[in-house]
Amino acid sequence: MPLIRVQTSAEPPTADRTGALLRELSKALARELGKPEEYVMTCLAPRAAMTFAGSAEAACFAEITNIGELPRVLTARLSDVLCRLLSEGLGVARDRIYLEFRDVAPHRWGFDGQTFA
Repeated sequence: MPLIRVQTSAEPPTADRTGALLRELSKALARELGKPEEYVMTCLAPRAAMTFAGSAEAACFAEITNIGELPRVLTARLSDVLCRLLSEGLGVARDRIYLEFRDVAPHRWGFDGQTFA
């Protein structure tokens, strides 16, 4: 059930490029987390009103939620992979991207009228 929710102040790419970026993020999360891609969800909210370091230059914030632990080695690798994909896909400098990693217990995530517990 990995989820990546991306908010950015950057202008959205074309519909085709947006779709490609979301698919790349989905594949990357499934691969890096060792989860079936059929449970991965991606979300992009463009044109958010944002500042970073006091500047309105394009920025990005992404929340990554996962059932199970996210150890330091894994979040470091994910940070590199996801920042690269987001920077390339949205045209946002890597040093203007924040990522938040959150792990949740299986009983705190619902799907199809049940939880993953």
